[in-house]
Amino acid sequence: MSILDFTLFSRGGPMIAVLAALGLVGFVIFVERTLYLHRVQIRSRAFLDGIKNILAKRRLVEALTVCEETPGPVAAVVKAALLHADADAGVMRFHVQEAAIVELPGLERRIGALAAVAQVAPLVGLLGAVLGMIATFLAFERDYATASALAHGMWQALLSAAAGLLVAIPAHLGRHFLNGRVRAVVGDMEWSGNEIMRYLLTEYRAGSAGVPGGDAP
Repeated sequence: MSILDFTLFSRGGPMIAVLAALGLVGFVIFVERTLYLHRVQIRSRAFLDGIKNILAKRRLVEALTVCEETPGPVAAVVKAALLHADADAGVMRFHVQEAAIVELPGLERRIGALAAVAQVAPLVGLLGAVLGMIATFLAFERDYATASALAHGMWQALLSAAAGLLVAIPAHLGRHFLNGRVRAVVGDMEWSGNEIMRYLLTEYRAGSAGVPGGDAP
């Protein structure tokens, strides 16, 4: 019998259905989060270079429009800095950090649910294994311990435990992968926030000193 024969898991007892549901939930969460994080992670250096080029021409409103049209938390952090381009360093930093804090829950959303799937699946598999062993011992106790009855209980125990691990291992790996993507986006946010603040407080203001008028948000 091939290990890839999925009819084998029909012998795993009632916990197999629970584990299948957990696996489906985990898969949907992983796919949705992966697509979301791929969409919001932009090329931060190229984006910020473009913003700086626009600001060098004293077109603050245009830079804000580009931030509005660009998805992701990096653009939101840069926009927060641009909206307070004339404020002092403390006020600007406060608003940049506030924008980052607002964006962070969106990045981490549902990753905790995937972690819960990874933690619960082995326990559900263990429960199925215990139920299988109970069925085996009941067969002994009631004197109908035929080979078929014993095999049924052992199959249930082994398949439930195996299914629990088959769900938990990919869920753990998926959670670590998503956490890595989140850390990468957060790193981009921190770098972009610091870089746009440095630019606004130094080069942009130095250029504004010699310009009588300027674009205003």
